[in-house]
Amino acid sequence: MTMLESQIKKGNSLSSIVNDFSILFATVNGSGSATANVTLMRALFQMGIPVSGKNIFPSNIQGLPTWYTIRVNENGFLARQEKNQIVVAMNATTFKDDVATLSTGGVLFYADDITLAVGRDDIIIYPMAINQLAKASNVPARLVNYIKNMVYVGILAEMLGIDLEKIYKALELHFEGKKTAVESNYQTVVQAANWAKENLTKSDPYRVMPSNKTDGWIITEGNKAGAMGAVFGGVQFCAWYPITPATSLVERLDEYLPVFRRDPETGKDNFAVVQAEDELSAVGMAIGAGWGGLRSMTSTSGPGLSLMAEYIGLAYFSEIPVVIWDVQRMGPSTGMPTRTSQGDITFANFISHGDTQFVLLFPGNMSECYEFGWRAFDIAEKIQSPVLIMSDMDLGMNQWISPEFKYPDKPVERGKILWEKDLEALLKERNGDWGRYLDIDGDGIPYRTLIGNQHPRSGYFARGTGHDEYARYTEAPEVWERNSKRIVKKFITILPDLPKAVLEEMDQAQFGIITIGSNELAVCEAQTLLHEKGINVDTLRIRSKPFGPEIEEFITGHDHSYVVEANDEGQLRQLLILEYPHYADKLVQLSKNDGLPISAEMIVKGVLSQEEK
Repeated sequence: MTMLESQIKKGNSLSSIVNDFSILFATVNGSGSATANVTLMRALFQMGIPVSGKNIFPSNIQGLPTWYTIRVNENGFLARQEKNQIVVAMNATTFKDDVATLSTGGVLFYADDITLAVGRDDIIIYPMAINQLAKASNVPARLVNYIKNMVYVGILAEMLGIDLEKIYKALELHFEGKKTAVESNYQTVVQAANWAKENLTKSDPYRVMPSNKTDGWIITEGNKAGAMGAVFGGVQFCAWYPITPATSLVERLDEYLPVFRRDPETGKDNFAVVQAEDELSAVGMAIGAGWGGLRSMTSTSGPGLSLMAEYIGLAYFSEIPVVIWDVQRMGPSTGMPTRTSQGDITFANFISHGDTQFVLLFPGNMSECYEFGWRAFDIAEKIQSPVLIMSDMDLGMNQWISPEFKYPDKPVERGKILWEKDLEALLKERNGDWGRYLDIDGDGIPYRTLIGNQHPRSGYFARGTGHDEYARYTEAPEVWERNSKRIVKKFITILPDLPKAVLEEMDQAQFGIITIGSNELAVCEAQTLLHEKGINVDTLRIRSKPFGPEIEEFITGHDHSYVVEANDEGQLRQLLILEYPHYADKLVQLSKNDGLPISAEMIVKGVLSQEEK
């Protein structure tokens, strides 16, 4: 028996562990637990403590198990942890497995109507009088089962030291100031806190203290951030079809646009959001709007992206700007709709038939979901091609903290658009020579006209078939080859406009770690954990494709690099090898694809096992 276990069995108090733990809430879907969990997270955030919230919920039936994890860490390490220090068990069905997630010395709070044996003597156990306190609450009988969750909010508040005033403010925010709902829930919280004070003796080390690490920060989700970015990027048209986990992005867009994009004088909307009959129709509408000159977008996930493939190829070859959000989930097929993955990378890169390539953006945090939300329109219109934003379920639907968003730091860039005066001047300059697909500047990007241009030379066919520089149909081999090579040149031209990779260096680094997207927090924490073991590593988070020169510089600057990603086949590594085949032996796959966000522990274990070989 370890000293820690001995102290636990004797009920001795342990040294405090402040603002550093993970809590797992094990409940059932549709029980109202989301309100309780988010209330706790927001209260902790208002106390100035860095915090994150991750939801693992079923995709089909109410009453199935659901879990929510809150991680608290003073230093901002907020990635998912493999083990939890605290478990709140409200579901007998998953009780055994939930208890197993506790680390040694962990704390179990459980509903006292769960009669199953705990089966561990290395943890601290607190039974909670859930039913008693819920029945004593001042709510209608139909709400008693829902108020049970507020009982554990109050008990945790007392046992961890969470400020009840902050809980009240969190409830006000959640219930949008509806006093009856706020007061009834808060009354239950206070009663439960008082019960815990009178009936539970604290013998665990975990507690919270006020901090100031969240000043100037917000809590949000990637889908909210992306929608807000699109609004400030001037989105005018969105067509979509509901699909988890992308649906809430357009729902937020539909919420924000009437506030920010409605003419205050006329009351007229300066936007349109259309729910199509399927994903194929949605992307077709979005591409049509992009051809007409609107800043246009859609959002989907892997199954929807599969349906969009042919239309995306049309937009590539006819050179139409459109922004496509892919909030990735577990596949293939229907897969696990509410679990996260990064399994669409190679598909998105090669989407559609024939020789195509696309700009991919990989946001890694809330600020980038917001930034890429507006920046993608500038890139798409400048290059006149689809831009795919590769988010994922973890980014899109989970709660992250973030610095407050900043208004876009540059004006809207619409690219090479010709209106009547522009076209007339160009025709005079070039002795009447202009064509829709003519490369006048040598950068591969032609000039375009939009609907509403009344110049007699402004019209053209946006062809998906073979065409020459003047949009005339042709199958001439030399013309096809010339046009195809010109289009490829655009992706070299656009490189300076793409987000550069983020580099984190350490002195005397022994190797590198390369990653993308939502793995950022886990990789940063793993870098620190490896440093504590005497191993220094550099990290590089790729934020866009085509790859910039900094990627090759990183690969060549290290003996080897681990490529960390959430998929089975190492898809990012595959693309890197295709781009830099002569460095294939320098790139080591380190991937995991179980539907859960990648953890720092997984990265450290994977690296150490490889380094020992």
